[in-house]
Amino acid sequence: MDKLQWIERSSGSILASAVWRDYLTMTKPKVVAMLLLTALVGMCLAVPTVPTLKVVVFGLAGIGLQSAAAAVFNHVLDRRFDAQMARTYHRPLAKGRIATVNAVLFASVLMVSGFLLLWQLNPLTAWLTMASLVGYALVYTVWLKHATPQNIVIGGLAGAAPPLLGWVAVTGSVNPHALLLVMLVFVWTPPHFWALAIHRRDDYAKAGIPMLPVTHGIEYTKTMVLFYTLLLFAVGLLPWLTGMSGGIYLIGSSLLNLGFIGYAIKLKFFDNAGHAWATFNYSIWHILALFVVLLVDHWWLAFIPS
Repeated sequence: MDKLQWIERSSGSILASAVWRDYLTMTKPKVVAMLLLTALVGMCLAVPTVPTLKVVVFGLAGIGLQSAAAAVFNHVLDRRFDAQMARTYHRPLAKGRIATVNAVLFASVLMVSGFLLLWQLNPLTAWLTMASLVGYALVYTVWLKHATPQNIVIGGLAGAAPPLLGWVAVTGSVNPHALLLVMLVFVWTPPHFWALAIHRRDDYAKAGIPMLPVTHGIEYTKTMVLFYTLLLFAVGLLPWLTGMSGGIYLIGSSLLNLGFIGYAIKLKFFDNAGHAWATFNYSIWHILALFVVLLVDHWWLAFIPS
């Protein structure tokens, strides 16, 4: 192989790698991973011990593929707004590195593949997951996001669905305890996202998106962040009060929720540069740790003799 051929092949490999990374970026893999953790906890809490391997594999794969499809559709529908925001201007569609039609085809393949996998478990899981996809990719992205500053409160229901989807994948039915898991994520979502919206307020204003800090001001948004963290603490007690979880969960969730309240209090009354971003980052670790605590508590009660 002469030097020219080697350069051509190396350039082709680099280009292929860049395209692959762009497609992966559009699926929002970190977000999907977080959703899958909550779905897995929902699966595990649905049974006394552990779910079957088929349910875990088919369920997580199907939910993951549908979540990835929703993320790609979000990239497609938001590409003009993404190009105007510092946080998102570098995205593949906003930069034109991926053709819109190719992204739509990619999302469609992910969506159909995920639906078919979930259908192998039970139709209810497949349809509920599809409804979540439509809720996020269409109802939230196309309508709510641009219609009301309460967009993330209403639209957050789609992102709160994975624990329920995991539960239904195992049982084939909706259970009140599964809805408690949905409530946890649903109430967590506004302070999580509004902390980011405070940090990126000018971006949203520039793009003309009516996020709460844009329409009602940063101080009002800080008050709402604090309110929702207090509400999250109250909702966080429900799994223990209803007998769904035990003492490990009660202690762990209380500490995590008090930490979130502490961040919100500082944001409201003692704010400094970068604290909104720090609050946003804490919220991510908070929800991950909260669901890990749920799982540890469940398995402790299941496997450790009293």
